[in-house]
Amino acid sequence: MSLPPGAFPRAHHVGSFIRPENLIDARKAAEEKKIPASELKNIKEAAIRDVVKMQEDLGLKIVTDGEYNRGSWQRDFLLEFSNVALVPSKIAVKFHTKEGDRENAPPSLKVQGKIGHPHGIFVDDFKFLKSATKVTPKVTFPSPSTLHFRGGREAVDEKAYPDMAQFYQDVAKVFREEIADLAAAGCRYIQIDEVNLAYLCDPALRAQAKSFGEDPDQLPKTYAKVLNESVKDAPKDMTVSMHLCRGNFAGAWVAEGGYDPIAELLFNGINIDVYYLEYDSARAGGFEPLRFLPKGKVAVLGLMTTKDRKLESKDELKRRIDEAAKFAPLEQLSLSPQCGFSSGIGGNVMTIEEEIAKLRRLVEVTKEVWGTA
Repeated sequence: MSLPPGAFPRAHHVGSFIRPENLIDARKAAEEKKIPASELKNIKEAAIRDVVKMQEDLGLKIVTDGEYNRGSWQRDFLLEFSNVALVPSKIAVKFHTKEGDRENAPPSLKVQGKIGHPHGIFVDDFKFLKSATKVTPKVTFPSPSTLHFRGGREAVDEKAYPDMAQFYQDVAKVFREEIADLAAAGCRYIQIDEVNLAYLCDPALRAQAKSFGEDPDQLPKTYAKVLNESVKDAPKDMTVSMHLCRGNFAGAWVAEGGYDPIAELLFNGINIDVYYLEYDSARAGGFEPLRFLPKGKVAVLGLMTTKDRKLESKDELKRRIDEAAKFAPLEQLSLSPQCGFSSGIGGNVMTIEEEIAKLRRLVEVTKEVWGTA
């Protein structure tokens, strides 16, 4: 694993973009059998070309397909594993907003037998993205912990996995196989979306982990081991990044709390090159955990929010970059929004034009701070 050759880009985005209305309408029409799958494919590919061009025109050097092929940041990937199914959730998730709290019980994932990797999951998506861009294409997918955290032991079939150690080994194997398939297709930049390590910094969610029989002090170490096993065979010239998030949907979040409880493990115990860190509000804590960032790694500061349409000022962003640089060298820092702009379909708090304005501001600030995007 390694950082890309040459100067590391300073302007980043996490992954997803707000879907255009014609794409949303086409997905619904295809689900209702009103248009053929081939027509939906053409509409998706045209939308991806447009969103890639938007990113390139703004000056971004690493681009994604906006996750336009997906309905969800996690399910479209994990449901392709053998013996993983969608089931009603037994746990209500409390989302927080500026207006107050609301509870939701989104469907959960259940491991119903031995898991496997029957085919390359995002390989075709990557191939199209690669054909549509002149810069570095990035593939994002959920973390291995996503199959476990919300349900714990009960989310994993005991007959298939009487020993959870074997479950974790199989999870890591599936991820290794997907990464190998992506690498064979030419992918050299991946991003693992890891929410649960950040959740385990929140006392309320640590208590939730205890409620289904897990040790919240041990669980981060378990997840770190699985992550390391998942990426251990990544090519030496592949950049492996990880995004940490406290939940993101329609301006709402799930967890609060700084990175302090996991900082040393996060930066020195997990074999990741680049960290996309949520830092858009006080709920993410201070920059002190960055003191553990070792040489050779990069922290991308998620200072811009995707939870509010308000455009951050240049002075505000520069001031916070200066604060972060007290704990990690400026040359090891970059800038991004704190999360993707649309973790699923719908529920957006801003327009596509406002989304683009944030990215334009992002590029402007990185050029003024680092001299390059």
